Amino acid sequence: MPSSTSIASPSGRAGSAVRSPDRPRRTDSTEAGGRLIEHVGNTPLLRLDAIGCDLPDTVSLYAKAEHLNPGGSVKDRPALRMIDDGMAAGALTGDRTLIDATSGNTGIAYAMIGAARGLSVALALPENASEERMQILRAYGADLILTDPLEGTDGAQARVQEIVNERPDAYFYPNQYDNDANWKAHYDGTGREILEQTDGRVTHFVAGLGTTGTFMGTTRRLKEKNSDIRAIAMQPDSPMHAMEGLKHMETARVPGIYVPEIADAHVTCRTEDAIDMTRRLARDEGLLVGPSGGANVHTALRIAESLDEGVVVTILCDTGTRYLSDDLFRD
Repeated sequence: MPSSTSIASPSGRAGSAVRSPDRPRRTDSTEAGGRLIEHVGNTPLLRLDAIGCDLPDTVSLYAKAEHLNPGGSVKDRPALRMIDDGMAAGALTGDRTLIDATSGNTGIAYAMIGAARGLSVALALPENASEERMQILRAYGADLILTDPLEGTDGAQARVQEIVNERPDAYFYPNQYDNDANWKAHYDGTGREILEQTDGRVTHFVAGLGTTGTFMGTTRRLKEKNSDIRAIAMQPDSPMHAMEGLKHMETARVPGIYVPEIADAHVTCRTEDAIDMTRRLARDEGLLVGPSGGANVHTALRIAESLDEGVVVTILCDTGTRYLSDDLFRD
């Protein structure tokens, strides 16, 4: 199906993917925003006592609170790493616009860091992305390229590649789906932090697959420390699902950074189970997160319930405030 594409400026009017003339670019972008980005990562590891109340005393269930990153999601980590690497390599310069495809969270991270560093940011995302995500991106000053919702993030990727091919010198295209900096951010950060926060006692790691960076990088770091740690990769049980940011690998464009053999097991999660758990997390644990986090916790609880002993760790991917218009929290 041909891509149905429109471009919306930060003000919501149609426009091109360029920085407005009344927003001057900073020349000290390497240092600008340092205070903000220092708070990316080092998120709390929370024990889910209410969700895991029926588990034996020898089994613990934990979740990494990635929704507490300054940009509200786990994607702050790879976005920062990709921007830093691009600037260090000279690929992201003052006269280029950062452009990438996103389902929302990585785009918000790009836009936040871009605003802090005076960088021009353009993002392609499906036209049916939640209104909250659209408004957040516009608030940070990003230019939006809206693509066919039926094509998902695959369609957004294709549109970005078309734009970059037309004017390669005008853009820095990190391509989060194929960029090793994505998983390396989690190898250096998320995986290391989990080992430190559990005193190396983690026995199982569970994460959903989207760009796959969180799973790939964290798993590599954990298994480097202890090859007996079990890594479980989760994905939606069908292509038609409501777990924003996750991919049904059999029907989606598979990210270049994904190596399925790294996982010890592959499991699926139903949308209904993800939503039920997302609501439980808010009402029983006081954790307002999105449905991908609910899917992770639902899957991690299933794993924990099968154990006689162990420490199971998963990821709370993003804040639930991005889904309020979706009626996620209404009965």
